[in-house]
Amino acid sequence: MERIAVIGDAAIAVIAAEGMRGLTHRAVDRTAGLPAGSTSYYARTRLALLELAADRMVALDEAEVAPPPGKLAEFLGAVVHRSITVGRTRMLARYEFALESVRRPELRARYDAGGVELRRRCAEVLAAAGSSTPEAHTRTVIGWMDGSIFDALAGSGSLNPPREKELVEGARAVLSGLGLAAA
Repeated sequence: MERIAVIGDAAIAVIAAEGMRGLTHRAVDRTAGLPAGSTSYYARTRLALLELAADRMVALDEAEVAPPPGKLAEFLGAVVHRSITVGRTRMLARYEFALESVRRPELRARYDAGGVELRRRCAEVLAAAGSSTPEAHTRTVIGWMDGSIFDALAGSGSLNPPREKELVEGARAVLSGLGLAAA
């Protein structure tokens, strides 16, 4: 794996485990198993390190595959389930970034760039599924996904996280409510 990706993954892990205050170049070096000073070679400042981590999260998000035809509810349920299981670390780091970008405008544009791309792709998928108002429907679908993920990771739903089957049924209900075939 490329060194930048290793550093980005380690920064995400540090943020998820220790919050933004725990993010230091040394902590990332330690988590990545790199010699001291490696992270600062690639990201000289804390802001550069935050940007590197944000870029890595966007790259990982973009690696998500498109839904198979006729399987939109299954795809959405699976994405949410992966986010609360194997993608838990990335999602916790994303919540930290969201809050930090509210307080630090210099991070806002980078944080929003990933969300804009995700929403664009979602609107394309919903348009292909028959949505007459894909941008409005995207807001609803993303809201359901974000809410489900947050509740399962940081809300009271974390006491009993949903199974994938429950999430697929939730996606079906949302899509049906929008007048879209959920298959």
